[in-house]
Amino acid sequence: MNKVVTDAEEAIRDIQDGMTLMLGGFGLCGLPENCIAALVKKGTKQLTCISNNAGVDDFGIGLMLKQHQVKKMISSYVGENAEFERQLLTGELEVELLPQGTLATRCMAAGYGMPAIFTPAGVGTEVAEGKELRNFNGKDYLMEMAFDADFAVVKAWKGDTMGNLVYRSTARNFNPVMAMAGKVTIAEVEELVQPGELDPDHIHTPGIYVHRIFQGKDYQKRIEQRTVRMKE
Repeated sequence: MNKVVTDAEEAIRDIQDGMTLMLGGFGLCGLPENCIAALVKKGTKQLTCISNNAGVDDFGIGLMLKQHQVKKMISSYVGENAEFERQLLTGELEVELLPQGTLATRCMAAGYGMPAIFTPAGVGTEVAEGKELRNFNGKDYLMEMAFDADFAVVKAWKGDTMGNLVYRSTARNFNPVMAMAGKVTIAEVEELVQPGELDPDHIHTPGIYVHRIFQGKDYQKRIEQRTVRMKE
């Protein structure tokens, strides 16, 4: 099976209006920049996006929000994105905010083929509204359903043509659990190599989870908040 595609446009060719997407990254780190740009160019709309947050106003998923391509965000953090906050407060955007660990574990559950998980996170808060509550050994837990995403779109540092992926440092973040969980997983990488060139002990995502892969370009790798020490 040939998993290599030419570019982001070919990789996202069959992402249609109304679909549910997982998008890797954390803040501005490890974002699938090329695929997001291709989705913005294509204008796909009414999307449900599962991502830790939504980038910033002029970068990442923030670009999709700006064009009103996103119907619903499932996230753990609003953060630096003023447009995300505005659409949330005005009711233009449906938002499901989750504890960060719950978000990650619901991704992992989907990858493992588990229908649901139980967690104490969110018990007694707005997060629990409309969800089943169960008691185990005297402690209450929420039942959280595994995500059901049409596509997972992730970014890795290196990958081979069989889809094996290696992430670099903190850019690993949500990418591995999301790569496991999509019905179709698209991976963009900074460097695409031949099978055998990656050390098996360094592979984070086995190629069995990846359906399409391509070498991206022009990565900005922005930093949300650059903090430096004052000169003495």
